Amino acid sequence: MSIGAFSQKKNDLISNKGKVFLYWGWNRGFYSDSDITFKGNDYDFTLNKATASDKPTPFSFDKYLNPANMTIPQTNYRIGYFFKENYTISLGVDHMKYVLDQGQQASITGEIDPVYAPHDGVYNGELKEITDDFIQFEHTDGLNYICIEVNRFDNISPFLGIHSKNFQINVTEGLGAGALLPRTNATLLGNERHDEFHLAGFGVSAQVGLDFTFFKYFFIMSELKGGYINMGDIRTTQSKSDTASQSFWYVEPTFVFGGRFRLF
Repeated sequence: MSIGAFSQKKNDLISNKGKVFLYWGWNRGFYSDSDITFKGNDYDFTLNKATASDKPTPFSFDKYLNPANMTIPQTNYRIGYFFKENYTISLGVDHMKYVLDQGQQASITGEIDPVYAPHDGVYNGELKEITDDFIQFEHTDGLNYICIEVNRFDNISPFLGIHSKNFQINVTEGLGAGALLPRTNATLLGNERHDEFHLAGFGVSAQVGLDFTFFKYFFIMSELKGGYINMGDIRTTQSKSDTASQSFWYVEPTFVFGGRFRLF
């Protein structure tokens, strides 16, 4: 009798091996201070320990749930495959947004040619206010982290006394790596902005989260992701000689929803 009860509970558990999954959702971004170096024919300077913030879109059903507008907020989307019962491999995009904080007093080192007066000079660590006429620097369409992730899923439902074919709770953790394809909106020393997608660098990440699966096919998941981004080739103006570089750490809480299904 006990064997039959055990078998029933085991059979009720959701099987994932061989399933494909898709998800869509949203994120917030929190960034470490960053040294941002700007180089051009008439300038070479660094903003030291500059601060930045994300740019969440105010919630509305039209902005967040209308398919025509769903890329406006800070979004995450991904497709993946359960190659083992507890392991997935996936490809996706973390569409984050990064905005250099205006009004901050940043330490500046380097040199700016007199053609850019009144911002010209030789700087040796002086504090300079970040203003619109000096520099605006944003990855707002966006800070696009295109990455491959490998995740492990562990069903913790039995430990919580849940033995159901219609509901399952998983703990998930994993690692990721990929490329940064930002669309940088920069207004630098009065130059015309570039504002186009450009392959700028690489990133690595790690994440941990909780996954709630309903009726075998649908799930919602929340993750806390952290990582490192290094962009050595950021376009800032229409001139290819004008570039920026920076690296920083980030923390990214996410909330996504999606589905799992078998192709065969």
